[in-house]
Amino acid sequence: MSAVGPIALGIGCDRGTPASTLVWAVVEALATCHASLGDVVAVASIDLKADEPGLQALARWQGWTIRFYPAVELAAVPVPQPSATVLKYTGTPSVSEAAALLAAGTEMSQLLLEKHKYRGLDGRHATVSIARIPQ
Repeated sequence: MSAVGPIALGIGCDRGTPASTLVWAVVEALATCHASLGDVVAVASIDLKADEPGLQALARWQGWTIRFYPAVELAAVPVPQPSATVLKYTGTPSVSEAAALLAAGTEMSQLLLEKHKYRGLDGRHATVSIARIPQ
């Protein structure tokens, strides 16, 4: 584990986003925070994405269990970058930031990365947020 300590990832993505795009989004987000895959102890997203093959493949790749939160639970979490577009399509103004904070069991001040946006070569979008897990 790096000096960053244990972290939680919150992941949002377009429907049908392949694992390769999600992997690149996660790797870039971690590099931005000087964190590594070994620092990740929790991963979360919205329950609407529980059946996404790309997310499932990402989880298998690292042996992660992804926790999926309902929109109403995510919507209750204060975040720095709420999105009207995300709200329109998911019922919550935030997926990645809120999911990272819920998975970390912490508040906004512990966000190491608010919302890393990544567009894959396939044209699909993913967002990754990273929160420090209090020890």
